[in-house]
Amino acid sequence: MFKRAVSAPYVFTAFTGASESNLYVYTSSDATNFSLLKGPAYTPPTGLIRDPSVILHTDGKYYIAYTTNWSGTNFAIASSTNLQSWALVATISTASSLITPVNTWAPEFFKDPKTGKLNIIVSLSTGSYGPFLPYVFTATDSTLTKWSGPTVLSGISNAGLGYIDTFPVFFNNQYHLFTKAESNGQKHIEHAVSSSLTGPYSFTQTGDFAGWGQAEGPCVTVLPNGKFRLYADGFNSGKYIYSDSSDLYNWSAYQTLPALSGTVRHGTVLKQ
Repeated sequence: MFKRAVSAPYVFTAFTGASESNLYVYTSSDATNFSLLKGPAYTPPTGLIRDPSVILHTDGKYYIAYTTNWSGTNFAIASSTNLQSWALVATISTASSLITPVNTWAPEFFKDPKTGKLNIIVSLSTGSYGPFLPYVFTATDSTLTKWSGPTVLSGISNAGLGYIDTFPVFFNNQYHLFTKAESNGQKHIEHAVSSSLTGPYSFTQTGDFAGWGQAEGPCVTVLPNGKFRLYADGFNSGKYIYSDSSDLYNWSAYQTLPALSGTVRHGTVLKQ
C-alpha cells in the first residue's frame, strides 16, 4: 500500500476568482477549515485550468481532470506525486461520431463501485454555450491516457440550455446526480437518480429544492461522521457554500466555507 503524500484526510483542488489559469490546492482535517498547501500549484502549458476534479489513483499519484478552455473539443489530465508539482498527462478529445462539441466543460472523475472502472463525466454542448448534456468517458488503461466514449447519460433534458457541472454519487445501490440547470432563470443544482450510471435518470428534486439559491459546480464528499457534504460555487453571489445530508435528499441550511468563500471557484473535495 502506498503512503499518502499528505496526511490530511481532505484535499480540495480549485481555481480562484483571480485566475482561471492556475491550480490551487488546499487540505483539511475536518472538511470545513481548509489551509493552502500550494498555490499556484500548476499552470498548464496552454489554456485554462477551470473546474479541477481530483482523485488519488491506484498508482499512488494524484490526478486532476480540468476544463482547458471556454470552447473546444477536449479536456486535460495532469498528475502529481505530492499535490504540489504537477505535469500534464494527456489531453483527451471529446469529439466523436456521436457529437462534435462546441463547449467541453467540468470533467469530473467518478470511480464506479459496481464495475471498478474509472470514469469522467463531462458537460458537452452542441451549440455555443448550450444546450449541454452530461456524457461519460471510461478509462481503458491505468495510465489514464486512453478513454472510451462519449456515452450520453440518458434521461437528462437538453431543453433550453440543458445541464452542466454533473457530479455523480453512488449510494444505496443507486446513482445520484447533482447537476446544474443551466437555462436562464434557473441556475439551480437539481437531483436525479438512476439504477445505472448511464441512465435513464429521473429527476427527484428540482428547482431550488434545498435552499442553496443559484449555484453551480457541486461536489459531494463524506464527512468523518459518515454524512454527505455538498459544496457549491454560488452563481453570481461570490459565496462558496456547503450543506450536509445523511440521505442525499434532506439537506441542512447552507453555510459559507470559512476562509475560502469569495476566493475559490468550482473545484472538488477528495476524501483520501
